[in-house]
Amino acid sequence: MNNPLHTTPVAQAQLRLQQARRLLAIAQTGLHYATGDFDRERYEEIAQIAHAQLAELASMDTQHVAQLFAFESGYANPKLDVRCAVFDDEGRILLVRELADGRWSLPGGWADIGVSPAANAAKEAREESGFTVDIVRLLAVWDMNAHAHPPSVFHIWKLVFLGRITQAGDIIGSETNETGFFPLDALPPLSLGRILPEQIRRLDALRRSDQVDFD
Repeated sequence: MNNPLHTTPVAQAQLRLQQARRLLAIAQTGLHYATGDFDRERYEEIAQIAHAQLAELASMDTQHVAQLFAFESGYANPKLDVRCAVFDDEGRILLVRELADGRWSLPGGWADIGVSPAANAAKEAREESGFTVDIVRLLAVWDMNAHAHPPSVFHIWKLVFLGRITQAGDIIGSETNETGFFPLDALPPLSLGRILPEQIRRLDALRRSDQVDFD
């Protein structure tokens, strides 16, 4: 058995992040089911501790973390991120430049209520890239905890669908400002909180097979 004292600083930070997320999930779920004032006070205190821990680990202000979770209520669940992978005839990947950090990612974002995952992926592709796509199939279901993304205050599951362009158009969303097709060996600076270069290469391999990745 590995000695936890011998784990790397990155592994230790990831463990602390998972523990802080779990602590906040317990607090959120507890607040949903609590019936007494004493219980609510204790869960609110646990939530404040978790906010402080998440802020430290993600290099954010504690108040900002609290605001991010202000509207999170009910039984705590992972956040769902839905993306669309589109390749052209030359094998290049479609990417969009994110206004939030000026870096590139697959078109996509948080799943919307009332929209299926596949329809959500097509909608995000249309809004963020200008391209209308048909969804061909699911390529991957990834738990971001299992991949080398930068620390996030949320526990996120990522669904990636393969899309096929049917029509070109203009960007109509407000979160991206540029679109391009890139060779896999010449990718631009990526928004690593959203997608990793090794994940793009894996998606290219998956589209050439009948496999689906899942964590």
